[in-house]
Amino acid sequence: MKQIFSLFFTILLALCPMILLRVDAANADDVRKPVYAGSFYPKTQSELTSIIEQLTGRVKQTHVQHLPHTSLKALIMPHAGYIYSGLTSAHISLALKENQFKRVIVMAPDHRVRFKGGAISDVIAYETPLGLIPLNQDATMLRNNNHLFQAIPASDRLEHSVEVVLPFLQYFLKNFELIPIVLGQDSDLVDRVSAALDPLIDQNTLLVVSSDLSHYLSYQEAVARDRETIKLILNLDAGKLLTRENAACGRIPILVLINMARRHGWQPILLHYSNSGDTAGDRSRVVGYAAIAFYGGSSMQNSIDPSQPLKKHQGQALMRLARQTIAERLGKKSITVDPETLADSAFQDHRGTFVTLTINKQLRGCIGNLDSTESILAGIKRNAINAAFHDPRFPSLKAHELDRVDIEVSILTEPHHLEYRDSKDLLAKLRVNVDGVILSKGPANATFLPQVWEQLPKPEQFLSHLCMKAGLPADDWKKSRLEILTYQVQYFEEEK
Repeated sequence: MKQIFSLFFTILLALCPMILLRVDAANADDVRKPVYAGSFYPKTQSELTSIIEQLTGRVKQTHVQHLPHTSLKALIMPHAGYIYSGLTSAHISLALKENQFKRVIVMAPDHRVRFKGGAISDVIAYETPLGLIPLNQDATMLRNNNHLFQAIPASDRLEHSVEVVLPFLQYFLKNFELIPIVLGQDSDLVDRVSAALDPLIDQNTLLVVSSDLSHYLSYQEAVARDRETIKLILNLDAGKLLTRENAACGRIPILVLINMARRHGWQPILLHYSNSGDTAGDRSRVVGYAAIAFYGGSSMQNSIDPSQPLKKHQGQALMRLARQTIAERLGKKSITVDPETLADSAFQDHRGTFVTLTINKQLRGCIGNLDSTESILAGIKRNAINAAFHDPRFPSLKAHELDRVDIEVSILTEPHHLEYRDSKDLLAKLRVNVDGVILSKGPANATFLPQVWEQLPKPEQFLSHLCMKAGLPADDWKKSRLEILTYQVQYFEEEK
């Protein structure tokens, strides 16, 4: 019985431990020794290298969207036992194969000690079976010169969330210096940690967040919940992620990353999703895993200006305006928007806008303008009316439908021509979940917002459906020289 219990406990721990336990770690004074080698991952160099190579080999057979030709800035990767989450972790190879970094900041959640603030080890190096990783000198600077961080020996001995991601980083990056940060569960850490790390972000620094997703739901429940969590991350929606239950154990590090991504204009791309039920676990109680890469840099001139994004409350005001405008046309009472709120100078910016209406997640109308000939405020009002009453695909909205309608507003960047050599080059340059696309050939033209990637995640499908929307043959993008423009979107959904 004792052996059975021990085996069960080891499996549960490797799946994604959320319980405290006593670990007899041989922790030298100056080097943080590996604690979980032999349980979460192999304990010898040869075995560890072999399993990473096997997992990476499987990535080559897995369809993954085309990655943008911009600078890699950050990664999210899981920290469970490799038999469960290793395949997802191996997908970071897609982002790292042409990138090297001198410094890696790993932000991970506290599972063990339940402290406030952040912990940064005072050792000089971390060790794994693949060798030593020296700590960067700025780890000492952050710990000594900032009230946020301190050395917490108990966390250093017991926490797995930094250690487990390191072998993958070592394998792909070879030589780098480390800043290991373990964060407590206080949401008020987000802005302060972001501000502390911001001066360290440069082209030679990679930011890595260590986090699993939902814990111990049934397989179907986990897939649904994780899909929504991933959507929030890809939309950089910190507000909803902050309040979402059972979303991610590394929620606070993820929120720090989202904060920095919004500030610097980084765009996230999903590399892979799985859960323990897909790999080696029971499907009755699974843990979710995602690998997500964040890209940015000067070549992302098409993206939303990070210095001028609309804030959450501004987006909600625009949606209330859209609903109020439709309700007035229907002769119904509705929520009203404070005129002082609408006097916000940001709403006078000239940008393209779209208004989308759905009922039970089915499209009920979507009209917008791609050009920036009118203000955001005027565009939302006009497109709300057009989406409700003038979308030729649907009958005019009826008064009894309004309470069932969900409204989404999209604010567009200025479209830019996409230069490409041939169909293969076009596929490589489109950024899945980032780019809205305008396709035209003579008088035929059509557009898809970036949100359409959720229904058509493969670029080939996306372009074929867009051709058909324009009245062209589905494979015309392969045969003809089409004019392609791309743009990006900041969009808002109504809060229930």
